[in-house]
Amino acid sequence: MLHEKIEHWFALGAAAIGNPEAEAVFHELRSGLEAGTLRSAQPDASLPLGWRVNAWVKRGILLGFRLGSLVEMGCPDGFSFVDKATYPARRFKAEDGVRVVPGGSSVRSGAYLSRGVVMMPPAYVNVGAYVDEGTMIDSHALVGSCAQIGKRVHLSASTQIGGVLEPVNASPVIIEDDALIGGNTGVYEGTIVRKRAVLAAGTILTRGTPVYDLVRGEIYKATSETPLIIPEGAVVVPGSRAVTSGKGLEWGLSVATPVIVKYRDEKTELSLALEDLLR
Repeated sequence: MLHEKIEHWFALGAAAIGNPEAEAVFHELRSGLEAGTLRSAQPDASLPLGWRVNAWVKRGILLGFRLGSLVEMGCPDGFSFVDKATYPARRFKAEDGVRVVPGGSSVRSGAYLSRGVVMMPPAYVNVGAYVDEGTMIDSHALVGSCAQIGKRVHLSASTQIGGVLEPVNASPVIIEDDALIGGNTGVYEGTIVRKRAVLAAGTILTRGTPVYDLVRGEIYKATSETPLIIPEGAVVVPGSRAVTSGKGLEWGLSVATPVIVKYRDEKTELSLALEDLLR
């Protein structure tokens, strides 16, 4: 099984470098990632979070970095770059159904983009990422390593979706179906954004970020066992909370914090209708 082969070669460390069998195993993994048949994390309704992290796939991606040497890539008389030989930039054909608009975007090999995905320039998708059908990746957006992006998601301009390869057991950032991620928004450190959630422009989500739900009267935080989770259909905007002690209190300071101000309704749906016209 591929799983066992990856574990074998990864465990050998530097001894795997230059071994044709190890390289063949890695290329099988990379092909599966690009085809979407292998994922670093995948939906699993039997688990509390609804997602399962495939740590062995992450180890396979790391194996690829170990096996690859630095080479010059690109066009001799034009765009050029230097990267690991095991991770060249992906090339798409019209029959793939992926629309990559010219202007400086790049998709690393080992990333999956489904049919109907649109990339506006410049944007970048890193190895191990999974981007499902109908998703829009807007200008200056980043989809980090192993990030999982659902169907019909809009990653607005300058969105930053964090990646995670190590530790290999850590959950990557997950954006579920039909979510809207506003411009200049950052989602990091394994945060899960549930279906149909809306993150307003400028929202920042990390493991250390508490999110205040004004509708349900709850505060959402990451724990040692679980990441930060944004509920389904939540509309999150940047907010602030007062510093209640020390010089912060004396000086009347506050710190930034995301706030859930509502859940998606008919008015929210109307404001998102433009998305269909952009695809």
